[in-house]
Amino acid sequence: MGLKVGIVGLPNVGKSTLFNALTSAKAEAANYPFCTIDPNVGVVTVPDERLKKISDFVKPQKQVPTIMEFVDIAGLVAGASKGEGLGNQFLAHIRETDAILHVVRCFEDSNVVHVAGSVDPLRDIGTINTELILADLDSVDKRLKRIEKTAQTTKDAQLKIEYALVKKISTALNDGQPARSVTVDDPELPFMKELHLLTAKPVLYVCNVAEGEYTSGEPSAWVKTVTAHAKSENNQHIVICSAIEAEISQLPESDRNEFTQSLGMKEPGLNRLIREAYSLLNLITYFTAGEKEVRAWTIAKGTKAPQAAGVIHSDFERGFIRAETYHYNDLLQNKSEAAVKEAGKYRSEGKEYVVHDGDIMLFRFNV
Repeated sequence: MGLKVGIVGLPNVGKSTLFNALTSAKAEAANYPFCTIDPNVGVVTVPDERLKKISDFVKPQKQVPTIMEFVDIAGLVAGASKGEGLGNQFLAHIRETDAILHVVRCFEDSNVVHVAGSVDPLRDIGTINTELILADLDSVDKRLKRIEKTAQTTKDAQLKIEYALVKKISTALNDGQPARSVTVDDPELPFMKELHLLTAKPVLYVCNVAEGEYTSGEPSAWVKTVTAHAKSENNQHIVICSAIEAEISQLPESDRNEFTQSLGMKEPGLNRLIREAYSLLNLITYFTAGEKEVRAWTIAKGTKAPQAAGVIHSDFERGFIRAETYHYNDLLQNKSEAAVKEAGKYRSEGKEYVVHDGDIMLFRFNV
């Protein structure tokens, strides 16, 4: 199970710089709007120190981390939903992602022009959110017109469910509220997924700040306003300096720790950002561990053992017999799988077992 995250924001807020830092790619970053003409896509590994520590005990031939895909999307402007700037083609790219990183400019720099002429994070957030709402409203209204007449006379229960959902969403969007604010009942979930609404996606606000603020750790008034706004929406935020992170990403791996520590940082801020994005969709990691490899696997929180096995191969789920498992913490404490077994921490679990973050799994199956 992969995670695809779209990086959005106004022009010149630091999206491409952030993307370059994340992926060590060379997406063009220039001081003018729309320098990203095509969406740049990069795959990054999710940092997880548990992978290395498991490997220290198991001694595999290789380690395989779980991954995340980032899509750098050209800057949106007011009117994007109607085709302004580079418009709808980039909104379509956002529809294909699972979550959104909304980069917000929280720094002043006379050398980097602001498309609106001044720095104002809440205004910028409002501009982007309005365009996403308008784009969704256009999509939902088209759906509503297509099914409304039939839904009012049909005996088809599924069509009635769809119609009720679309009406609820339309009302929310017309009130300026995102689709994720709508309560969706279980029978409505399949229809919600089919709509691929932009404002239904979870959002992580990324406050892009100046180097001095980042290293001092003292949030500016701009950051505080974004923090309060994210909280009001029940969304998360993170503070990053794209310029510093880009510099760190260009250093040899051996020099990165020393550089980050010299700035008073325990680790690159991008590690935190990736983990925040990973948890945004309520995802967890389980591991498989053997002589050939130690590998991390991504699943949704609450996934049961057969479905977790299916992430490896559909045959594992189809022929599931049982899962033999112990937790990462058990391995840390006991130092080997054999010692885990001696301590009585090695378990056999059936089809109803809910996999936990940090479980180390061995699946038994027969097809």
